[in-house]
Amino acid sequence: MTAWPFPRWIAHRGAGKLAPENTLAAFRVGAAHGYSAFECDVKLSADGQPFLLHDATLERTTAEHGTAGDRVWAALSRIDAGSWHSRLYAGEPLPSLEAIARYVQCNGFALNVEIKPTPGVEHTTGQAVGEACTRLWQDQATPLLFSSFRPEALQGARETAPQIPRALLVDTLWPQWFDVAQSLGCVAVVANHRLMDAALVAQLQGAGLRALCYTVNEDADARRLLALGVDGIITDAVDRFSPFAALPVASGAAA
Repeated sequence: MTAWPFPRWIAHRGAGKLAPENTLAAFRVGAAHGYSAFECDVKLSADGQPFLLHDATLERTTAEHGTAGDRVWAALSRIDAGSWHSRLYAGEPLPSLEAIARYVQCNGFALNVEIKPTPGVEHTTGQAVGEACTRLWQDQATPLLFSSFRPEALQGARETAPQIPRALLVDTLWPQWFDVAQSLGCVAVVANHRLMDAALVAQLQGAGLRALCYTVNEDADARRLLALGVDGIITDAVDRFSPFAALPVASGAAA
């Protein structure tokens, strides 16, 4: 297999339990716990600006309502995306992809951009994110990976940013998932950790693909996956899993 630039431990949505997910604040919290690789969700505003948000709608992580992708970036950028989490983060804004790119590049961090399109614009979102990342990562050496549950989004990204590696996300092993991953030129598959077993690791790694898992927050699950030899673990538990340890131990404890 080709060289893999990501560390094994990846912070989910920045540090999306300790701070408001998919915000710069969450990235800073993850970095404070020693993490150097991050995952985030990216979609498009109505005027084509890539920005960070997991859900199609705004209700869960802001005080606003409705489909986020129906609003222009000037309106989205003024939304409070922190108060839902705690008073400490009141006023924390939704970040643009460009803001996150500058942050990880300045710190030499790796980034896994999950392309999370608003339903109905999967291919267009992939194309736009690919174009943006081609521009933002020009002459940059910091590792970047695209992932998505939507093959159409990965195909769009492949068309505009063929040089950026891709990974297929799977929550179930649906028919032809493996063939789709290969046809898209993926370098990895990111699976629900409950799916990952020795046979799946062997299938992926035997085909030259990296085997990653989400979202791993329990010690027993992490130990099982590390014993299987997975290549990456995406976690919310940045305060409990040290990214420097060979086995999951509390951050700050001896490896």
